[in-house]
Amino acid sequence: MVQAAPASGSESSGTIRSLIPARIDRLSWSPFHTRIVMALGTAWVLDGLEITVASAVGPVLAEQETLALSSTQVGLIATVYLLGEVFGALFFGRLSDALGRRNLFIVTLAVYLGGNALTALTWGNGPAALVFLYLTRFIAGAGIGGEYAAINSAIDEMMPAKYRGRVDIGVNGTYWGGAIIGTLGTYILLNNVELDWAWRIAFLLGPIIGVAIWGLRRHLPESPRWLVMHGREAEAEENIARIERAAEASGQTLEPLDDSKAIEIRPTKPHGYLSLLKVLFRLYPARSTLGATLMITQSFLYNAIFFTYTLVLTKFFGVDEKAAPLYLVAFAVGNLIGPLTIGRLFDTVGRRKMISGTYLLSGALLAITAVLFHQGALNAITQTIAWSVIFFFASAGASSAYLTVSEIFPLEIRAQAIAVFFAIAQCFGAIGPVFYGWLIGEGEDPGRLFIGFLIGAAVMAIGGIVEWLIGIDAEGKSLEDVATPLSAVTNRPRATG
Repeated sequence: MVQAAPASGSESSGTIRSLIPARIDRLSWSPFHTRIVMALGTAWVLDGLEITVASAVGPVLAEQETLALSSTQVGLIATVYLLGEVFGALFFGRLSDALGRRNLFIVTLAVYLGGNALTALTWGNGPAALVFLYLTRFIAGAGIGGEYAAINSAIDEMMPAKYRGRVDIGVNGTYWGGAIIGTLGTYILLNNVELDWAWRIAFLLGPIIGVAIWGLRRHLPESPRWLVMHGREAEAEENIARIERAAEASGQTLEPLDDSKAIEIRPTKPHGYLSLLKVLFRLYPARSTLGATLMITQSFLYNAIFFTYTLVLTKFFGVDEKAAPLYLVAFAVGNLIGPLTIGRLFDTVGRRKMISGTYLLSGALLAITAVLFHQGALNAITQTIAWSVIFFFASAGASSAYLTVSEIFPLEIRAQAIAVFFAIAQCFGAIGPVFYGWLIGEGEDPGRLFIGFLIGAAVMAIGGIVEWLIGIDAEGKSLEDVATPLSAVTNRPRATG
């Protein structure tokens, strides 16, 4: 094996000089990277599946033969799950930066599996049973929220720079693969299995997938970047050597790296959230504005449209409630195909052009669709086709928001930064379903929803404009060049703004 210079340190100064980031970025695709995507990328599949299952079985839980919940009690299930996601992102995000990526993506999967499996054991609608139900939904949400923070960090830090954009966007887009599985799975279960068993089995679909990938995750290494930034040089060297051996086994030849590509760091203590906020808004005000804008705008649009999708079909187009979920499959397919087909362009054409382009184009298409809807030119099928085209681009844009916040901040605070912006986005995104639900009403006034669609278009346009003005051209660059580590002591210029 052609070996690059290993990490080296100075006991007297506490300074570490390392080529590990450069060694990661010089790699070409290998089976190791495929395993990363398969083992970690399922987080978004699970979330998409979870949201869809909960939405589909909600009405069923109001039936006397199941839990006989009230509409308010059913609605609280989604609210509690989302609150769990926010808590999980913030709690596990901090632990991921302090304790490591691998430790947390094992723990968060276990938390999700436990929460979901316990949900299926809910026995009724009494006070104790309801507390149990909501607690299990909160736990499952916390697991998924923690997944977002820990796994985006791990994928970005172990992915070579030339692949980082397309992989992150494609992985985030698989949320809609989960939505398809959840839609078809619940449709089959609810129409072929006794209802009181069907909803319980539906909540076990995610854990079945989770158990299947448990073994893959257990055999992934810790992020070498995280290890070296925390002064664990020997472990970092062992892990990067393992990754390089896998690359060479696939036929790659690894040439020596020039020592000028090394970084020098002095490991520092983990940051709490108060310290994090100071770093974000004092050192990186423009980047924080960018991250918040991209996350908030995509979250508002997605929550507004997705959670009211079937209401529009049933109230305005007369689609039968039992058939409405099937339209979601076409909607989800458009969302899935977008990131998978155009994701590579974020690495080749560039971040700023593609992110601003997808936001602006989806906003423009939504505005055109709004006009057609108001004129009565659409039916259930053509409306669904229009949404599928819009979200072909919007899905890639939304995925790029997660890519942006995971690569424009230093490694020491990466997972916490993702958690903060995810939490902010969820809070603003929660406004969308309530607002659009009010606009839809009983379907008596399409003019109100027309205004809502135009607002959604304007929101996406704002995201696109902000990206164009202050976006970061991170394509093909090492993470350390995009955002200099806070612990860096070299002459490498610090990214600011």
